[in-house]
Amino acid sequence: MDAQGIAIVGGGIAGQALCEALRERDPDLAITLICGESCLPYDRVRLSEILVSGEEPSALQLRPDEWYADRRVEVLTGRTVAALDAESAALTFAGGERRSFSKVALCTGSRPLMPPIPGLDKEGVIPFRGPEDCETIRAAAADGARVAVIGGGLLGLEAAYGVASQGCPVTVVHLMDRLMERQLDSGAAAMLQPAMEALGVTVLLEHGTEEVTGNGRATGLRFAGDVQLDSDLVVVSVGIAANTSLATDAGLETARGVLVDDLMRTSAERVVAVGECAEHRGVVYGLVAPIFEQAKVAADTLLGVPGSAYEGSLQWAKLKVMGVDLVSIGRAEGSQEAVTADAGRPSYRKLVVEDGRAAGAILLGDTRGTEALLDAIRSAGEVSDPLERLAEAATATAAELPESAQVCDCNGVCKGELVEAMREGGCGSAREVMAVTRAGTGCGSCKPMVKEIVALENGGAAEEPAFLCPCMRQTREQLALQIRADGHEAVSDVTAACGTGRDCGLCKPALAYLVSEIRENRHREERSARFINDRVHANIQNDGTFSVVPRMYGGVTTPDQLRRIADAAEKYGARMVKVTGGQRIDLLGIRKADLPEVWRDIGMPSGHAYAKAVRTVKTCVGTDFCRFGLGDAIDLGVQMEREWEGLHTPAKVKSGVSGCPRNCAEATVKDIGAVAVEGAWQLRVGGAAGGSVREADVLATLDDAGEVLRVATILLQYYREHGDYKERLYDFVPRIGLDQIRAIVLDPEQGAALLERFRIAKAAVTDPWLERDEPYHPRQFDGLDEATAERELPMLVGPPEGAAR
Repeated sequence: MDAQGIAIVGGGIAGQALCEALRERDPDLAITLICGESCLPYDRVRLSEILVSGEEPSALQLRPDEWYADRRVEVLTGRTVAALDAESAALTFAGGERRSFSKVALCTGSRPLMPPIPGLDKEGVIPFRGPEDCETIRAAAADGARVAVIGGGLLGLEAAYGVASQGCPVTVVHLMDRLMERQLDSGAAAMLQPAMEALGVTVLLEHGTEEVTGNGRATGLRFAGDVQLDSDLVVVSVGIAANTSLATDAGLETARGVLVDDLMRTSAERVVAVGECAEHRGVVYGLVAPIFEQAKVAADTLLGVPGSAYEGSLQWAKLKVMGVDLVSIGRAEGSQEAVTADAGRPSYRKLVVEDGRAAGAILLGDTRGTEALLDAIRSAGEVSDPLERLAEAATATAAELPESAQVCDCNGVCKGELVEAMREGGCGSAREVMAVTRAGTGCGSCKPMVKEIVALENGGAAEEPAFLCPCMRQTREQLALQIRADGHEAVSDVTAACGTGRDCGLCKPALAYLVSEIRENRHREERSARFINDRVHANIQNDGTFSVVPRMYGGVTTPDQLRRIADAAEKYGARMVKVTGGQRIDLLGIRKADLPEVWRDIGMPSGHAYAKAVRTVKTCVGTDFCRFGLGDAIDLGVQMEREWEGLHTPAKVKSGVSGCPRNCAEATVKDIGAVAVEGAWQLRVGGAAGGSVREADVLATLDDAGEVLRVATILLQYYREHGDYKERLYDFVPRIGLDQIRAIVLDPEQGAALLERFRIAKAAVTDPWLERDEPYHPRQFDGLDEATAERELPMLVGPPEGAAR
């Protein structure tokens, strides 16, 4: 192939999919990926998810920065292609630069369709298309805005749910007589509407918007008959239109999209088109699954290798709204239909059959059998009894799915690819399979099926080994040895030396913990490797605000502390003040920008309620006040919390101290618990009271509280050094074995060494809330996501050379 290589114009899902397909087929091909936006390719389909969760836009990035460098992909961000010379495969950029390539792939995607409604150009009218729209909606929500969403299709409903999650009154305005009329019949739509209304979304059907009212800025919508709806923000989500201007100006044949044949070739020999900008056999696909199918065919075409032809894709969609499970596949209505419905649940299941073959399905409320029905409809499988086939699908297992069955729609992964990752790729766990194939890393709804397929392939055997980095097949132990041997001080050091996290990036938070633990908190901090909670030291909520939980040692507070908390709650508009199960006070609904000032006004240390760290030590009043008390629970609990505070752990650690066997502090279902008994203390480990309940094991019975504190601290350090990331103590204990843990923790020599390493790590701990005065970087608490800020402010990525944070 000519050294000039291939240019991919468009940095969306299609551009990324084609880039990956090309690199898989040719490791040496020169590839240039041109992104019109100033960021790397991200998953636009999941936009409503970050509106709901409040996560930073960087959470949508499809691959980490290092992926492109490792695969020698030239990425041009923030660059606009002004012209295409289709005959010579040359591109002219805005600004005049011209570059020639062997071939060009158009992955220019689509733009929001803006209907011809007077007033859509007013301020306060936006599409729902990019991260910047999420920021606009959040800002409006903070001011108590009333929001109208024009469009009751799939994207409109997802946008409306995202708006409702911000606490805004939101109304969906739809021209047709039912929601999602392209995907649903009247029966399913009749159940969908009340489900959406239960989530706080008002629905107006058969309302055609005639005008956006307001003088320069939108104040509402006007309908026929001069009916009006007051609105401070109007979100338009009525569909998309293919971006064809570049192709049209280049003289390529276009209609609704750029016309392509079964090999994804345009009317120009050296140009292909993929994704939402392409029109194949009269269809422009606005869905994700066809993109991956088209990308594979286009890659073969560009490389001139024999491959299969693209014959079109099955149209199907999944509504991404929490609490509303909805899948629509193929045709919504047909000559033969089987329907089961239960308005009480609600549940609606329908199979459409044409000429004795599966042609469509609707699953609302009960989406069991989605994968089986997808495969049956895609292959036009024979159906003799539609009602029986519908019932069979609900009980279909992974074993019954053919290898062609698509499991992950977000990333176009079928069962066969999952099985191949295990048989040929050596993956042994669901986590590894998902990291390698990317199944389950989008919306996550396919994870249960992925796990079932992995369990089936493993024959029910345990998932071993557990890799910290599944992509590189690196265990925690292997990486720990490398970090110690080479003296790596930061995540980027390990990434550069070992390749860890360079492929999918999902393991970087685990690696960040490992580096900090091995370097005894004297590492070089790189905040971009952390989750958002650890970047701003607060727990993000479903509306993008944060919760603040100050530390109260042993659950004990003072009137002065309570006054400061109350004053801060009022001053910064906390939406709720709640007493937690761990005997703390939680301020919910705090804006990110206000976090430093809230911490300053409260004047208390962080409770680490957002982190994988030592959290609370719950206590009863013990001998201080209780007539049944056998031990001073408050004193021991306060000592434990002060001794351990600020230390990060593989997963959160919740503890408790009960002053007698009545166990009022629930110490027997804590990660670490102490219970006073007659003349002694029981030290317990590995309790749980969440999704499953586990009584903590008795590690030792000790004579006094001082011994409890010493042995419990040794236990904590052993867990810090040997626990897998996200592995709670109630899983760690059975995996290692109680006898093994007891032998190490109670051994004088090993215990002393663990205690010494604990003290070294603890000495380097500082209160993260002090970053109110010395922020990690100047934009840490504003709207810019930290990963972007670190790229823009490289001199502020980490502390000075040799410094520890």
